[in-house]
Amino acid sequence: MTGSKNQLIRGALLALLLSFPTLLLTGAVKPGSKTRTPFTLGWKNNILTIHHPGIPGGRIETWYLEAYCRPGSTDRAWEKTVIAHKTRLVSINADKTTLKLRCTLKDGVIVDHVIKAVADGVSFHLVASNKGKQISAAHWAQPCTRVGVFTGTGSDVTGNKYAYMGKSFIFQDKDEKPDFMPTAKWSVNGRYTPGQVWCPKHVPRADVNPRPLHPDAPHLGLIGCLSKDGKWLLAMAWEPYQELFQGVIRCLHSDFRIGGLAPGQSKTIRGRIYLVPNDFPALLARYRRDFPGQAQ
Repeated sequence: MTGSKNQLIRGALLALLLSFPTLLLTGAVKPGSKTRTPFTLGWKNNILTIHHPGIPGGRIETWYLEAYCRPGSTDRAWEKTVIAHKTRLVSINADKTTLKLRCTLKDGVIVDHVIKAVADGVSFHLVASNKGKQISAAHWAQPCTRVGVFTGTGSDVTGNKYAYMGKSFIFQDKDEKPDFMPTAKWSVNGRYTPGQVWCPKHVPRADVNPRPLHPDAPHLGLIGCLSKDGKWLLAMAWEPYQELFQGVIRCLHSDFRIGGLAPGQSKTIRGRIYLVPNDFPALLARYRRDFPGQAQ
């Protein structure tokens, strides 16, 4: 009888060990617990790389950061919107799960980034500080996430640079079902074309990317795509956020908002990249947990 009990215990322990990666990815193991994340990080030549052996291509690359921007950008030449900056790697820990970056803007602003691999993707904590003596016009910034390989629509597969759109989504309507692109009321008019920008209600429509601007504000500040094999969801969100953007280099953006900085002023910004199993209700539950103000 004792032998049978021991066999049952050993069997239960083995089943738990085998299911552990699934528990991590489905959120049964809570972020912040002392468990090993399946993700690792790297940053080189302004590219942030998220590694995971289970996703198509094994990695997600983000141009981090593409640009810091002035307001009044919707109908202005792009080169007059961008504020020059340089980013350097401050540190990365031994297991490559936490890295720190510092961006130095030409106008005196310093932005410190703490980026961490967590159980369901990556978290961002930023502090933007104006070290100069003048008001900073840094109102928003662009992390540019490349999704071609992840969606199976990379340049090695197709010459159609916009094939990834069919796997890309936002939450445009109150029904909170994913709206795949191109969505209803798709705009084709802008200073530069193609592309699509969704401007939330709290941001002036004169201050976003100079690409075609969708007439409606998004219902949620979440944008993402479905993986090539249909097993994964990739999604991005920031608080505060400036815009959602379907770009022109097989990319998707959730661009974060700074809103300008007075001399000596600091602001905190936070963001998430989710890499989770294909379960939209579970993704929305994570989003509501992390960004309760947006979800309301």
